Amino acid sequence: MSPVEYSEDPEPSERFPAGLLFVPVRSGPAGCTARFFRTPLGGRTAVGFTSAAKLTATLGTDQACIRLCEPALRALAAPLGVTALTIDPQFPAPSADRTAATARERENSWRRWHPQHAGALRVTGAAAVLACLNLLIG
Repeated sequence: MSPVEYSEDPEPSERFPAGLLFVPVRSGPAGCTARFFRTPLGGRTAVGFTSAAKLTATLGTDQACIRLCEPALRALAAPLGVTALTIDPQFPAPSADRTAATARERENSWRRWHPQHAGALRVTGAAAVLACLNLLIG
């Protein structure tokens, strides 16, 4: 008898090889290290992309990658306790706009503070020192 296939089965009963994948990596002291990500529920997952264009569209142009087959990626992730493999994920969050983040940092920088703010801190610190001296002197 052939196994019964249900249309509502979340995962197929047999894994099909994905072929060579583009795996995102980061550089480390010992060379390249595979990047692992989190699922929406917080579990760790290895990620592979079927094309360089999909990797670039999801993670950006600066993301380095290596080519690994699916069994090799699973074998690399297994000793770290990562058993899930996500192929061609589409992250729901938009990519961060670095120019807007840099502008916000400049606006919130301490250099933008009004000079009176530093004076208020100085006066507050002096008042605290005097209060401590009053306690010591009696």
